[in-house]
Amino acid sequence: MNSKLFKKVTTESPHGIYIYRPREKVWEFLRADGGAFEPPEKGVYVIYFDNTKCSACRKYDETWFPFAEKWSSEKGGNTKFVIILCDWFARECKSQAAAESFKKFDVHASPTTVVIYADENRAIRYQEKYEGVMYEFELKLVLDKFEERAQKAMKGEKVSPPISKESGKALEELILQIIKALALGEKKGQE
Repeated sequence: MNSKLFKKVTTESPHGIYIYRPREKVWEFLRADGGAFEPPEKGVYVIYFDNTKCSACRKYDETWFPFAEKWSSEKGGNTKFVIILCDWFARECKSQAAAESFKKFDVHASPTTVVIYADENRAIRYQEKYEGVMYEFELKLVLDKFEERAQKAMKGEKVSPPISKESGKALEELILQIIKALALGEKKGQE
């Protein structure tokens, strides 16, 4: 196997920019040098900003890698998965390209997932940013209609990401209420 291809990007992998190659089911190390990530062609790019010193990133890995493989094999098409890897954001990074990417996309939390739409000129025309660990259902929710939201936004129509900090707080509150109701129901059943 070529030394620039990896089954999985780990904390031991070289810092830099990786892209998933679904046919071979490998991550290709694109580069460590140069400027920030630029889409190589038209399409949707799901970019995982990963820090090797981030424990939450290791949790996200459990969802990210199977999801990228599954989505690519089932939906494929225009969606490409990218990893930008450093030790700790742009501050501790052995890759100029990765450090510049953290800066360009204004990433200050890890993990962060940025989803972008690039047009035929490879210009980024629309993007959404999600901070924190995402689960499979959240990634599906974001990607299912992402290209549709991008097209609407490019026409000047108002669009909203399917997940926001406000919706996340509302979901957390709902889950807490359900857990409390279940706990109370169990207590009543035991009396």
